[in-house]
Amino acid sequence: MMQQILATDNGWTGLVLRWTIGMVLFPHAVQKMFGWFNGPGLSGEMKFMTGVAGLPAYLAVLAIVVECAGMLLLLTGTGTRIAALGIFGLFIGMIISIHGRNGFFMNWFGKLPAGQEGFEYHLLVLGICIVLFLTGGGRYSVDRWLTI
Repeated sequence: MMQQILATDNGWTGLVLRWTIGMVLFPHAVQKMFGWFNGPGLSGEMKFMTGVAGLPAYLAVLAIVVECAGMLLLLTGTGTRIAALGIFGLFIGMIISIHGRNGFFMNWFGKLPAGQEGFEYHLLVLGICIVLFLTGGGRYSVDRWLTI
């Protein structure tokens, strides 16, 4: 079973997609966890997720952990399919709980109040997660190293 979960080819697709999503998620994750890049930090993010988003505290913690751990796992290609599945679930949750009500488009022209964005970005992440789930981590992944 574990062999099937970790199985991957030596192609570039998995590498490019997991580094792309990992590098995009990195600043968001460290904003939430550590307050880097003018982010709210863990306490500020918890306040937002439990107050504004209305999530129970355990779900807010789970979302932050999935984003941070998932980002690291995708960058290294460790448990790529599991990480992609976690990020997929996280972004479905984001669409359902926050971004779906704001419509499709990001707030490119500032027509929505600050911080309110649509879900077009989220759909891109979902698509990348689906491909990573189907193909695995690809070249230079820990998954590949563990299955050789």
